[in-house]
Amino acid sequence: MKALVTGSNGFIGSHLAAELVEHGYDVFCLLRRTSLTAGLDGLNVNRVIGDTRDRTSLDPAVRGMDFIFHLAGVIDAPDRDTYFEVNTKGTQNLAEACLAANPGLRRFVFVSSISAAGPSPCGTALDEEAEARPVSDYGRSKLAAEKIVLDLKDRLPVTIIRPPNVLGPRQKELTDAIRLIRHRIRPLIGTADTRTSVSSVADVVRALILAAENPRSVGRIYFVTDGRSYTWREITNGVAEALGIGHIYLPIPYAVQYAAAAGAEAVARLRSKKPSITRIEVEAARKYCWVYDDTRIREELGFEPVMDMKAAVRSAVAWDREHRKR
Repeated sequence: MKALVTGSNGFIGSHLAAELVEHGYDVFCLLRRTSLTAGLDGLNVNRVIGDTRDRTSLDPAVRGMDFIFHLAGVIDAPDRDTYFEVNTKGTQNLAEACLAANPGLRRFVFVSSISAAGPSPCGTALDEEAEARPVSDYGRSKLAAEKIVLDLKDRLPVTIIRPPNVLGPRQKELTDAIRLIRHRIRPLIGTADTRTSVSSVADVVRALILAAENPRSVGRIYFVTDGRSYTWREITNGVAEALGIGHIYLPIPYAVQYAAAAGAEAVARLRSKKPSITRIEVEAARKYCWVYDDTRIREELGFEPVMDMKAAVRSAVAWDREHRKR
């Protein structure tokens, strides 16, 4: 079976491409000419040049595919228009290409985000029927993309997956946290009350493939979590435990993190690169809870997570330790 993965050079996308190869798929990776592809090194995949913003490049890319996994998008953009150009219009372009060039497509899996749903009231887990109330341009652009593909569900077999905060090897923010905590510096993300759902990248990838292959998932939206919620302090403690560090001595206060994020954004704009951290990310962790109910994917598709937060963090720490030896 042939599968096209957009965003295959990203964190989740590269793990998905590897797992699809293991499952015996003939994997095609849609990449821009300027894409950094270290995460795909050594994988037996086909590289296809294209861009979801360029409608003319997509027809040949989707033609003959059995499955499309659409992960390409932008999380940190300089302005609202860029979010909608890439995340919303890019998704529309890809879906329209599938309708025009691949009427026999078996499944279009769109990887959205909990940001499309918006934060949960603290103490409550949102399910997929809750009214979506995104609080960022990123979330609004992903929700608009969801609406586009759902409007096509009678003509295109679509499934939407909303991953939470995803943990695992090569996840940049987690890797940054690991390196800070290794030096006994604690990033004070969030507060004692704000909680978040998480999932290991391995479980998200399993959910994506399961949803693609199960006919019951057509036209459905699914949250994926490990079944629990965590404070940010629990996550950083999990990193310290995995590193074998008993005490973290130097906290980074919220005001310092916010100022650092503003500086990172300014430097990123000058260099035309993605900032290492943004003010939106710092604020979102401090102001809101992000907790979701994954009952639907468990009951409808039989999904069961195999890694909790601590196991996902241990896998990231092991990867980072091995990467540092090279």
